[in-house]
Amino acid sequence: MALYVMKFGGSSVGDTERMQRVARRVAEKQDEGHQVIVVVSAMGDTTDDLIDQAKLLSPEPPTREMDMLMTTGEQISIALLSIAIHQLGKKATSFTGWQAGFRTEAVHGKARIIDIQPSRVLEALKEGNIVVVAGFQGMTNDGEITTFGRGGSDTTAVALAAATSADVCEIYTDVDGIYSTDPRIVKNARKLNEISYDEMLELANLGAAVLHPRAVEYAKHNQVRLVVRSSFNHNEGTVVKEDAHMEQGVVVSGIAYDKNVARISIVGVEHVPGVLAKVFGSLAEAKIDVDIIVQSGDQEDKADFSFTVALSDREKALKVIEGLSEEVPFREVTSEDGLVKVSIVGAGMVSHPGVAAQMFDVISKQGVNIEMVSTSEIKVSCVIAGGKLNEVVQALHTAYGLDTDDQAFIGGPKDRR
Repeated sequence: MALYVMKFGGSSVGDTERMQRVARRVAEKQDEGHQVIVVVSAMGDTTDDLIDQAKLLSPEPPTREMDMLMTTGEQISIALLSIAIHQLGKKATSFTGWQAGFRTEAVHGKARIIDIQPSRVLEALKEGNIVVVAGFQGMTNDGEITTFGRGGSDTTAVALAAATSADVCEIYTDVDGIYSTDPRIVKNARKLNEISYDEMLELANLGAAVLHPRAVEYAKHNQVRLVVRSSFNHNEGTVVKEDAHMEQGVVVSGIAYDKNVARISIVGVEHVPGVLAKVFGSLAEAKIDVDIIVQSGDQEDKADFSFTVALSDREKALKVIEGLSEEVPFREVTSEDGLVKVSIVGAGMVSHPGVAAQMFDVISKQGVNIEMVSTSEIKVSCVIAGGKLNEVVQALHTAYGLDTDDQAFIGGPKDRR
């Protein structure tokens, strides 16, 4: 007997028919002699609909009340899925995130897990139940409900797998594994049989939506066996592991992109020690993640620098910077959207010079200017205008020899949680 954690995203439980399909899939796993914990997201577009309703009432709803609202979507899912499992003659018990033992830091909307005490989950398993847990949510030590942010159900699943010493954590989505790039853009993208934690973490951080970065971090730290596969078929998925086998001659494993990018530029800052520390320290205190940072030359004891943030954080970041105008005087601050970040990732890049130069050449041949660049041992990222994103991704995919003759499988709408 093995213990499986199975996570299903919003499109996998988008209606009652799909809910029944998931129930049968879960029941099959128990019939094979295994214990099963299921983690689910809210049905279909439920979360987006709830956000839209809140925005009709207030342009900036209180974050605490948004967490109260958003967690209801997952509670609907766990109750309905448990009912569907019962209808198949199986025992099932549903738990909210806090009932399952998730304790988090006191941050609404982007809370991190600080502890998991899954005693109720383990007891329900011993009683022969399929346990159904609401993803994306937890509770502070003071009893406040929190959410983990977009992609948080992946993190719930991996964290539960670690806390219960599960044999495997399976992430079910609308594609049958991890591909070399988004198969919606490149129809002949390459399906990867396995990928390393480090490569997957880079891809996830750089915009690949199939797994959330925090889930990959958790899996790597706790050595959770992670498999991504389709909820629409029984094809073998992609295994995420410590050391993945690298195909001969494949230098770049994957290409990711991120449309959620804004560039902020601060012009005419005094070129003295401590300025960058003050600016980026204040952004960090506001829980704003900064990505690429570029500082230009010193002119008349003044400097300019630009950095990227998530488009959703742009207005918040601008307010933070404006609030520093007396402590850190500057001539002006500007922001720009309509940008995307395109990235190549591959462990083979370490020992192959010229990979970045090839990327720059491919992008230039599409008639696209590169605005910003960031590199690490296993990735190169370029910020470009978003108008020719599809053409750039396809050209890079071909240039690095990732095209295949097979048609990528896509089973339904894109999962976001």
